Amino acid sequence: MDLLLGTHNKGKLREYKALLAEASVNLLMLDDVGLSAFDVEETGNTFEANAALKAQAYANASRLPAMADDTGLEVDALGGRPGVYSARYGSSDRERCEKLLAELANVPDDERTARFVCVIAVAQPQTDKLLTVRGTVEGRISQAIGGGNEGFGYDAVFIPDGYDVTWSAIPLAEKNRISHRGVAARKLIPLLK
Repeated sequence: MDLLLGTHNKGKLREYKALLAEASVNLLMLDDVGLSAFDVEETGNTFEANAALKAQAYANASRLPAMADDTGLEVDALGGRPGVYSARYGSSDRERCEKLLAELANVPDDERTARFVCVIAVAQPQTDKLLTVRGTVEGRISQAIGGGNEGFGYDAVFIPDGYDVTWSAIPLAEKNRISHRGVAARKLIPLLK
């Protein structure tokens, strides 16, 4: 089954291909179906609302079943920010990480708790049929940008519970096993089948 993944992010496509391998879906990106310029404004106040908005819009525009996620980082010392605004917290991954670290500059390690949240929505074209699943992973924000070549987004500053390195230093297969996206994808697989 073809399933449109509402993203232009090749890192996200790579992760979802690995995560949904057993679901027997052929993941397509927006560029693959002629929607390279198509964008959906995230006007929701929750991860669920934004994921549903995007999935339905992509399904209707492509006439294919479409999957979209809304993912973000909630930092307790910042009252849950950046939250649903995680992708708009700066203009690049590096800038977002640097801004986050600057805001937490005087926050001690034991108060740098955070979590990644991922809500995945799958919509059918021209219907109101919608599935949503949610995954979270707890951790903390590092004192500096970490090393490693894996990941994207805030991976270079997020240390998952039980680890002493950031996600950017953890191999993709291991990250997928414990990540917020992995938790949500595992909940989605039986629903796709």
